[in-house]
Amino acid sequence: MQNVKGTYDYFGQEQRIRKQVQQTLQDVFELYDFDGMESTVLNELELLASKYAGGDEILKEMYRLTDQGSRSLGLRYDLTIPFAKVIALNPGIDMPFKRYEIGKVFRDGPVKRGRLREFLQCDADVVGIPGPEAEAELMQLAAEAFRRLDIPVRLKWNNRRFLGEVLEAAGIERSAMLTVMLTLDKAAKIGSEGVKEELLAKGIEAAAAAALVNLIELDNPTFEELAGRFGLASRPGALEAAALQDLIRKLGLEAMCEFDPFLSRGLSFYTGTVYEAFDATGKFTSSISAGGRYDAIIGQLVGREDLQFPTVGISFGIESIMELLLDRARQPDDRSVTLIVPIGDTIPQALRAAAELRSGGIRVRVEAAGRKLKKALASASSKGIRYVILIGESEAAANSLRVKDMQEMTETVMSLEEAAALLPRKSS
Repeated sequence: MQNVKGTYDYFGQEQRIRKQVQQTLQDVFELYDFDGMESTVLNELELLASKYAGGDEILKEMYRLTDQGSRSLGLRYDLTIPFAKVIALNPGIDMPFKRYEIGKVFRDGPVKRGRLREFLQCDADVVGIPGPEAEAELMQLAAEAFRRLDIPVRLKWNNRRFLGEVLEAAGIERSAMLTVMLTLDKAAKIGSEGVKEELLAKGIEAAAAAALVNLIELDNPTFEELAGRFGLASRPGALEAAALQDLIRKLGLEAMCEFDPFLSRGLSFYTGTVYEAFDATGKFTSSISAGGRYDAIIGQLVGREDLQFPTVGISFGIESIMELLLDRARQPDDRSVTLIVPIGDTIPQALRAAAELRSGGIRVRVEAAGRKLKKALASASSKGIRYVILIGESEAAANSLRVKDMQEMTETVMSLEEAAALLPRKSS
């Protein structure tokens, strides 16, 4: 018996930390006035396989099934398309509408570090705000979330419309733009020579390929430098990027946010701003958060390609974040836990004392495994538990507790009330 490949059971310390991460994100979402939502896991295959949905690569990874009524269904592979469906089916929703959702999604793709086949996504989206203030607020939200998680990040951002304008100015035909964007998005992995070879293999003219290679070899070009280089300052995409760049500066987000002229994720999906967050230390190379603007998807899903629902969102990858926190999670457990060890026939007194302490908000664990005192104390020490309460026959008879401070290596006999005043309260 074994788990299905790419699925995992969480328990103990790892599950507790997962829940803490989820709670942290939920707290931040609600602080920014996003309302919770639960969308359907099962969806019609037609919706999930729409040409406006996840793109060819994701569709290859979609779990498909048929119910007893011979209906073609699929398990959701992200939280965005089900959210778009909710907006499309409920035209009376007051705008702007801000929602967050934390839920399981499923992809039958390759399994690697930080990527499973059954995993949690945590999304926040806002529909109804066409201006860059929506993107800027989500960048603020990401900054606050990662600050609370104690994860330093670099958030790379770009504007897809502006990138299209740059490619057009460099001589790329409109029909080839998406495939060129795919190649440029790999520039950090394959280098400028690799980009040049791939562009030429795709039939891009040598002059246009050389112009793009020259751009790649620039040393971290700013948005202003690229816009000026090609005379694009008054173009729609450039104006959008300029407005967001101005907000980033005014909000003090420049230290975290970095313009990346070749970032182009979600080619079939995003219409404007795109962004990805990475561990600033470089220890974990996959993105841990990503998102962008997708103004066209909702209208397309309801068969109105002319109808725009200005929408922007951000997603946090719990599995990736947990991988990043794994070393920290394996450190000694320093929760505010108090261990009560009954010695001899004092289990009733231990359980009674535990109940009294818990009623005061103190997190208590009772040693009920019958281990010898030495092993119980060694286990407490390995988990970073500072206070251990010993209740033997003499303590039970005197209605007192022997409190052992594992850090100071001291023991003190005291009353339950005195112990309650000393012991740490439950941490979040």
